[in-house]
Amino acid sequence: MAKRERVMRMSVEQPLWRALSAYRVLTMLYAIGLFATAYDKFARPWVAVAFYALLFVWTFATLPRVANAASCTKRFLAADLTIALAGILLTRVADASSRIETGGPTLPSIWTAGSVLAFAIKGGWRWAAFASTLVAAVNIVERGAPTRDTVHNVILVWVASIAIGYVVEVARASERTLARALEIEAATRERERLARDIHDGVLQVLAMVQRRASALGGEAAELGRMAGEQEVALRTLVSGGLVPVSRVSEDAALGAVVRAVDEPDDEEGPLDLRSLLAPYATARVTLSEPGAPVPLAAAAARELAAAVGAALDNVRKHAGADARAWILVEDEPDAVIVTVRDDGPGIPEGRLAQAEGEGRLGVALSIRGRLRDLGGTAELISVPGQGTEVELKVPKVSRG
Repeated sequence: MAKRERVMRMSVEQPLWRALSAYRVLTMLYAIGLFATAYDKFARPWVAVAFYALLFVWTFATLPRVANAASCTKRFLAADLTIALAGILLTRVADASSRIETGGPTLPSIWTAGSVLAFAIKGGWRWAAFASTLVAAVNIVERGAPTRDTVHNVILVWVASIAIGYVVEVARASERTLARALEIEAATRERERLARDIHDGVLQVLAMVQRRASALGGEAAELGRMAGEQEVALRTLVSGGLVPVSRVSEDAALGAVVRAVDEPDDEEGPLDLRSLLAPYATARVTLSEPGAPVPLAAAAARELAAAVGAALDNVRKHAGADARAWILVEDEPDAVIVTVRDDGPGIPEGRLAQAEGEGRLGVALSIRGRLRDLGGTAELISVPGQGTEVELKVPKVSRG
């Protein structure tokens, strides 16, 4: 049994949530300890006692909320920050004015930073900037004026929270990139394993059927031809992974052309042109591509592939079933060029104009018309006795 590849996702931000949970508990105990040491200096200590009772219960009850990003909802963050801000404002009610004016700590003290850090870890630096700005404004209101100590503490919390939020965003982006890389690696290994198995079994059988059937002749020769075309299509699939689940078209150009049936119809992003041209590769059609993705707008890629199909249809009709064709894909900086060349007898001079006059518009509409709509060009070069070459050029930024 083949070993299955599994992609293990590791959350790089999970240690931050655990650290935040510990920070909230420790700073809550620290705030209560500060109050206990200065209990007799408070003007209304019962207000502070009520707040610390609420803070104690809230901190322990909400530990599951700060265990991960999914549990830390926007509603919880809003409630948590509200408690911190309310505690800062209650300081003026509970504490003596002399202590406040000399820079005494607020009721929640440094526990407030935990609320801001929760915003940073959950939503990044923008959320952190929002929460720390609110804390800064309420601190200034509680002091009555922006003192040096207040400004110092506010800037410290503001910079630290924004920095942590930015680090979290970078970590999440790196995690997504790593996960994608691991998935690609696992898929590549599985494809290589399947390619080895197919090469050792199915491809060899198809090649043997082609040789034996061709030697027998008659109906067996037709079976051998189909086996050879299936071998080419299967090699294209396992070597590049470009061809989705496919079938053999009975009316295929130059024999049996593999047509994709799982091609998406509503793709919004660019498509890899190779995946649309790969089904045309058969025993008598050779596809040469850069070996790297050739991205093109979805509509343009499909129209260009359809034009290539029309060119191959013309090869089948006019050059004969035994003609060979070559497809060359070139990815230029500003355009994609696809050249279709065959070794047929060529097109006699004036034949295209005559065909258009007779209402046969295969080249005019199926090829040149498609490229014109895309803002591209279609050049046809044919020398009698030396085959035909069709060059299709589509700009990467459509002018059509």
